Amino acid sequence: MGIVLGIDVGGSTTKIVGQKNGNCFGLLQVKAADQVTSMYGAIGNLLSKHGFIPKDVDEIFITGVGASFINEQIYGIKTHKVNEFNAIGHGALCLTGLDEALVVSMGTGTAFVRAAKNEISHLGGSGVGGGTIIGLAGQMIGKSDVDAVIALANEGNLKNTDLFVSDILCDELHSLPSDLTAANFGKIKSTASDSDIALGILNMVFETIGMLTMFALKNDNITDVVLTGTLATFPQADAVFSKFSKLMGLKYTIPGDAIYATALGATRL
Repeated sequence: MGIVLGIDVGGSTTKIVGQKNGNCFGLLQVKAADQVTSMYGAIGNLLSKHGFIPKDVDEIFITGVGASFINEQIYGIKTHKVNEFNAIGHGALCLTGLDEALVVSMGTGTAFVRAAKNEISHLGGSGVGGGTIIGLAGQMIGKSDVDAVIALANEGNLKNTDLFVSDILCDELHSLPSDLTAANFGKIKSTASDSDIALGILNMVFETIGMLTMFALKNDNITDVVLTGTLATFPQADAVFSKFSKLMGLKYTIPGDAIYATALGATRL
C-alpha cells in the first residue's frame, strides 16, 4: 500500500508521521510512562484512526533517544534506525523548503544542527530546554504541567522578575538596547506572582537558546534559523525570537508542524 511511518521516540513523548505513496495522512504525538510503550501506542493509535492495520505498513523509520531501546523489527515490519541529527536537519529543510539553515530542535533539551541538502552537521547541544521549564516550574510555582505554565505565563510581567539593561545604564549603548535582559531573575520581587515567574522561566529558556544560535553562527554565513520541537509551538517563543531577529540580523522560522520535523526527517533518509 506504500505506507511508511516516521517515528521520533523522544525523552517524554513520541511523535509519529504517517505517509502513503509519499503523501502525509496523519500526525500524532503520544505520552506514556516509558518510551517503548509510547512508541507502540503511537503506531496503534495512528493506524487505527486512519483505518489501517500493521500489515499495511511497508517500512518504519525510527529515531530519537528512545530508538536505542528498540532492537526488533516492529510488528515484523522492516524497521530502520535513523541518526537523530540527520533526521532533525532533513525534516526542517523539508518543512521550510530552505537549502540550508541552522536547525534548533527544542525538546527536553536543545540540539543545534547545521543542515544543508548534502551535509548535516551536529554542532552541539544544551541541557536548557523543555525539561528545564518543567523542573523549575515544579519547584518554583508548583506547576509541572506545560499547558498550565503557558497559561500562567500569558498573564506574567517580566518587570517583576528580570533585570534589564535600562535598569543598570543611564544611556542606551548601540549594541545593547534598553529592553535587553541583563540578568534573568536578577530583579525578582517578593510580590512576583506565579504568572510572573512562569513567564520568567520561559523567557530565560528561550533567550538562552537564542544567544546560543548567535554563537553557533558567529563564523558562518547562514542567516536562516529553523526552530523545531515542542517548545517551538509555545506562544512566548515567537515574541522572544522576533526580538533576537532584530538584534542579530538572523531570520527565525517556526514552520507548521514543527513538532513533527524529526519524525518527518527520518522518512527522508
